[in-house]
Amino acid sequence: MTSALKFITCGSVDDGKSTLIGRLLVDTKAVLQDHLAGVQRQGETDLALLTDGLSAEREQGITIDVAFRYFNTEARKFIIGDTPGHEQYTRNMVTAASNADAAVVLVDATKLDWQDPHLHLLPQTRRHSLLLKLLRVPSVVFAINKLDAVQNAQVAFQNIQAALAKFAQEAGISVQAWVPLSALKGWNVVESQANWCGYNGPSLLQILENLPSTPADSNLDMSFPVQWVEKFHETNVTHRGRRVFWGRVATGTLRVGQSVKVFPSGQIALVAQVLSDTRQEKTNITGQSAGLVLDREVDVSRGDWILAADSDMEGQRQIDATVAWMDEEPLLAGRLYWALHGHRWVKAKVQRIVHRLNINTLVEEEATELPANSVGQITLTFQEPLIALPFAKSRVLGALILVDTASHKTSGAVLVN
Repeated sequence: MTSALKFITCGSVDDGKSTLIGRLLVDTKAVLQDHLAGVQRQGETDLALLTDGLSAEREQGITIDVAFRYFNTEARKFIIGDTPGHEQYTRNMVTAASNADAAVVLVDATKLDWQDPHLHLLPQTRRHSLLLKLLRVPSVVFAINKLDAVQNAQVAFQNIQAALAKFAQEAGISVQAWVPLSALKGWNVVESQANWCGYNGPSLLQILENLPSTPADSNLDMSFPVQWVEKFHETNVTHRGRRVFWGRVATGTLRVGQSVKVFPSGQIALVAQVLSDTRQEKTNITGQSAGLVLDREVDVSRGDWILAADSDMEGQRQIDATVAWMDEEPLLAGRLYWALHGHRWVKAKVQRIVHRLNINTLVEEEATELPANSVGQITLTFQEPLIALPFAKSRVLGALILVDTASHKTSGAVLVN
């Protein structure tokens, strides 16, 4: 069986994201009968309630938090993230997209002037699509929804697809597929609807079954962010009386016998043991959670990095980066934040704001501040050096978040240029 696919649904509010996931779950028989009976409203099944579990979501009929659901077909296993469409919950969408293999961007045909060949897309459709590009989500699928509710579904599909294709080309977004569907009625969701809207391609599920999973960054030097230090008594034979450092291999391959150095202390040691997440001894691990034991006692704490000894990765105190700003308080030059990189916290200062991206025109504009839900380029300086690579090379080493020092709210998602 092909490896599991982690994908999200995103787009503007009320475009049918929760309903689509509900349809996928029901039509692939991933919902128990008692669960299905619990989402009945006035005798009708409300598919959105299968993912919108918070009381506030059910009262308002919107998605607020990210809901993860799991299902599988004969061909593949899936992990779905249902993300909110409201601007004020953009941070939740960014969180889910940061480690997704694919994204389905839903577009509600009934909200657009579908009869116009030069129609304008909704701002949140453009914003979410741009964020997917910035976050390096490998596969993007545009799903044009609610075509059952327009007078001429074929014209609507053609015009909306043309508008999306034009936008994707201008923004440099690589699109895997375009599919017309009705999440409410199930058309082209699991089973393809022959020659509907002039479309004879695969259904959405068939497209998802054939999308690639994100490969590990195995071509880079080994890097390992320490998340937890497990201490054992010296009488413990299995781990030779030494501490086990747990985390997830960020780049490269962790091997027994490998010479490594600790950042920031610079101490050198050899890898004596490599353990899987089930504590089984391994000779090497790539892109997975692991524990490692060193051949000697070395001062290592949560937040440190263990790197290949011959790696040319060096700590940086200043970076140029793209930021997706999510705080209600605007980003201003000179502000101080906590930066979280891997499991390491350092103070970060916004040295300058280079420009802001206009999501409507895709033009880079001069800016003195970045308001909520905007995207821009900034320069950051750190109180202590960080091991950072360009996000285009590594989604782990090239990403960090900014946290407000007073409110402790997640303020921005930062991608190293």
